[in-house]
Amino acid sequence: MGSFGEDLRTERLTRGVALEEITAVTKISQRHLVALEQDRFRLLPGGILSKGIVRGYVGALGLDTHDWTQRFLSAYVASGQVTDDDQGWMAFATNVGKARIEQREAAEMRLRWAGAALLALVVTIAGFLSVRYFGVRSGWWSTMLPGQHAISANTHAFVAHAVSWIKR
Repeated sequence: MGSFGEDLRTERLTRGVALEEITAVTKISQRHLVALEQDRFRLLPGGILSKGIVRGYVGALGLDTHDWTQRFLSAYVASGQVTDDDQGWMAFATNVGKARIEQREAAEMRLRWAGAALLALVVTIAGFLSVRYFGVRSGWWSTMLPGQHAISANTHAFVAHAVSWIKR
């Protein structure tokens, strides 16, 4: 096995594909394709764009994009042509997927807590109504429903509290 660029060029030549054909299909500049085949990574635009050029090139040849992209990153780092800016882009590209997973997990966790809070509210209301029902049946609770005045005062207080909480 030769260098990354030599292996890529060999694959292209064994398939009988000209650089012009790849340029026509991918719209990638021919000078970037030549730089890739010659392992002159500094001539590439850098960052995530270089990775996209590799994906386009190997995709046009019908090769495995994931495998060749990993080989490119290894060759790029091993060449010593990596700048600090490129390292940041590579770290960014690898962390994008992780960030999306973390966001999804955070949303699921919020949904779980909302469900738990709703369940606790339902259990509390059911418990209160059960105690009240059995209290009325046994006679130690005067009525099932409180007086009209108590309902409107409690309802007004609840609505006022809910509105002030929402405005926060």
